[in-house]
Amino acid sequence: MEDGAIIHVDYDLFSGETGDLIETTREDIAKEYEMHQEGRTYSPMVCVVGNGNLIPGFESALKEAKVGTEVTVEIEPAEAYGEKDASMVETISIDKLRRAVQDPNSLYLGAPVNINGRQGYLSYLAAGRARIDYNHPMAGKTLKYVFTVVKEVKGKEDKVLGLLESNSGHSGFEVSFKGDDLSIVLPQAMLFDTNAAMLKFRLVTMIRDAVECGKISFVEVHEPRVIPDLESDDSDEEDLTKLSVAELKERLKAKGMPVGGKKAELIARLQDGEEE
Repeated sequence: MEDGAIIHVDYDLFSGETGDLIETTREDIAKEYEMHQEGRTYSPMVCVVGNGNLIPGFESALKEAKVGTEVTVEIEPAEAYGEKDASMVETISIDKLRRAVQDPNSLYLGAPVNINGRQGYLSYLAAGRARIDYNHPMAGKTLKYVFTVVKEVKGKEDKVLGLLESNSGHSGFEVSFKGDDLSIVLPQAMLFDTNAAMLKFRLVTMIRDAVECGKISFVEVHEPRVIPDLESDDSDEEDLTKLSVAELKERLKAKGMPVGGKKAELIARLQDGEEE
């Protein structure tokens, strides 16, 4: 694969030492290793070859890969997330840790914590002391990737669409070019994303790095609000228990149905008649 190619990649990431599955884009593998997440959509990762967003060892392997061929590669720490740096580990008091987190009862080994603006994770907790590791959680680990380049994206519009969907968390974009100028119609869900402004700035940078284009315009289409038919909703969802016996009998009489019986029987008769 050449630098700048936009590709779809299915991959499984394992610990090189234990063989444990760390993450995967394939649902069948997630189920096999009992790591399946309900509600998650499993699909290939979309990435730009050579843009520096992946670890060096994986980038190098992608450059040598061919579409449709499964590749297995082991990556040493130096080409992954680096070796562990002892100076990036801090020991603090339990009291300081408790002051730094919103819910001290939610702490567990491996929990992410933010101490004075530094993001790390809790690696030790005992005897009134806590150890915070600011290294990447996978620093010092050998990793094994099993991956397949599913396809290489061709065409400017398809490339832009792939970048938008893989980096925004949204789908339903409409993309079109007029000459070199790019127009992007945003999906309705993104209009209510509180991070939309910063996200658009980041997307513009990604698009310009991957595709030659002129002006980039984001189009927001605000659909008219649909006011529900309150009368039909009321009739469908009416609480018959709020009606008096006399009112219930009047409705039954109008439908040509028997009007004898207790209130509960009258309600049941009306409901049965509406279902029919």
